[in-house]
Amino acid sequence: MTTLLSAQDVTLRYGDRVVSTRLAVDIPTGAFTAIVGPNACGKSTLLRALVRLLRPTEGRISFDGRDIGSYQSKALARQIGFLPQEPVAPEDIKVRQLVARGRFPHQTLLSSWSPADETAVADALRVAGVADLADRPVRELSGGQRQRVWVALVLAQDTSHLLLDEPTSFLDITHQYQLLSLLAGLRDEGRTVVAVLHDINQASRYADHLIAMKDGAVVTEGPPSAVVDSVLMKQVFELPSVVVPDPVTGTPMVVPAL
Repeated sequence: MTTLLSAQDVTLRYGDRVVSTRLAVDIPTGAFTAIVGPNACGKSTLLRALVRLLRPTEGRISFDGRDIGSYQSKALARQIGFLPQEPVAPEDIKVRQLVARGRFPHQTLLSSWSPADETAVADALRVAGVADLADRPVRELSGGQRQRVWVALVLAQDTSHLLLDEPTSFLDITHQYQLLSLLAGLRDEGRTVVAVLHDINQASRYADHLIAMKDGAVVTEGPPSAVVDSVLMKQVFELPSVVVPDPVTGTPMVVPAL
């Protein structure tokens, strides 16, 4: 396993509240990694640290062998795209304008909007399935439509690494699976995808690598086929369950046994 993005023995905290101590993870390059665990276990905090929105008080976050803090903001944004849980769009902005903001890391003081930028935005709108909404105000869209527009913005950023915090929020079940299939397709094209997911069955179906967290620590990690079982579900989620093969994919499928 090769890795460009990793956390080494980091302590993560908000003020006096310590979330994680000596946390270490290596994100497999070119793979789809799902981070799972109960609410408030540190999943989103880890993601924020990996994109430099939260700086460790101890330890090191590195990308391509360099401390992530040593990168200029635009240089880092050309490598890592991030979709937070609840992004907020400027008032009255239209879909195409919002997605175009994903091209900001590629702009300089001397450069202007280019055909390459136009192509990147058009491709992102198409791939995210929102091209028909391009001229609509974002505020008029449903929650699910807005979520896909935000995904389009991250795609327009055209980074090697995509980190998404609960990207299936607000999506109906059809669009959840369509989005996860899209992310898996980006993985197949060579991108590194990391997503915080709540549905363990979706994570098992689409991810190559799974990181299970509880109380700010990594309980286990590895391929879903190797780590998802009834013991893990009881240990991490306190859920009695039976784990059987998914009848479509053969991946682990958790059936609650309450």
